[in-house]
Formats: sequence, C-alpha cells, structure tokens
Amino acid sequence: MQMSDTRQIAATPAQVYAALLNPEMLKACVPGATEVEGSPEAGFLATVVQKVGPVKATFKGEVTITDMVQDVSLRIDGAGKGGAAGFAKGGADVRVSPSEGGCELSYDVEAKVGGKLAQLGSRIIDGFAKKMAEQFFNNLQEALEGPKDETDGNDEAPVKKGWFGKSKS
Repeated sequence: MQMSDTRQIAATPAQVYAALLNPEMLKACVPGATEVEGSPEAGFLATVVQKVGPVKATFKGEVTITDMVQDVSLRIDGAGKGGAAGFAKGGADVRVSPSEGGCELSYDVEAKVGGKLAQLGSRIIDGFAKKMAEQFFNNLQEALEGPKDETDGNDEAPVKKGWFGKSKS
C-alpha cells in the first residue's frame, strides 16, 4: 500500500522537524501508541495497540529515522510484531518547506502487513493504513497549531436541522 499527501501547518519547518524527532510528540501523535522511548540517533522502541477489522493486537517494534536533512526532510521506518496477529512494517519520506503562514508538509508512505492481518484483504488494510497516516498527521498538526476553533468567530448558535435536513425555525 502506498499513498502521498500534502498539508499546510501553521508552524515553522524547524518546529515541525523537531516535533517529528521528539519521542513524547510521537507518542501523542501515533494512534494507539502507549510507549515511545529512545532518540533519533539510536532509534525508538514503540508499543502500539490497534484494532484492524476483527483483529486487535499490541505491536512492539522499532522505529528508525534516517536520511535526515535538518529542517527539510527525513525518512521514518518502522516494523512491529503483533504476536498471532502478524506483523506490520512501513516507512514514510517526509518533507517540510516554508510556505505562506507556516510550512508545507508532504509525505509518501508505504506499508506492508503479514500474518492474520494480511488475511483481512487489501481493501481493509489499505483503508486502515490511510486512516492511520491521516490521523498521525492530523494529530501532529493539532499538537503544533492547537485545537481548531469550531466557531470561526461567529457567536451565533448553530442552526439545528430537522430529520430531513431542513432548518427548524
């Protein structure tokens, strides 16, 4: 499974780059992460609990960061074993560049699974992997920018809709 995406983040490239190397930030951003320890130089040990379709597993694995170009790009590779559920491994090439209002973050991700997880079928696995990547980068963006303000500066109460999508007056 492979995918790519780009997003705008209201933070400097240096802030985004530093966040990607911080074990506490990684723990906060990786969906299901219960532990992330280590350093970018030595690698990280991680424990992640996830449910993919009917299979729930605790994955223990290693994450390495390579090809680091300060405040510009890096590669994240990870591999974990989930016991009887099987294994998961993947990587992401991440790039940050200055843009108006912050920086542009772009990534290319690939993921592979084996064991019981592979038996779920590519549609379920691909959907799950895409959701995990989006959730990670959404969490990273929210951690750097703060929670999104849902009111958009409008102090009026939202219009309630009835059963058929019509506004109640």
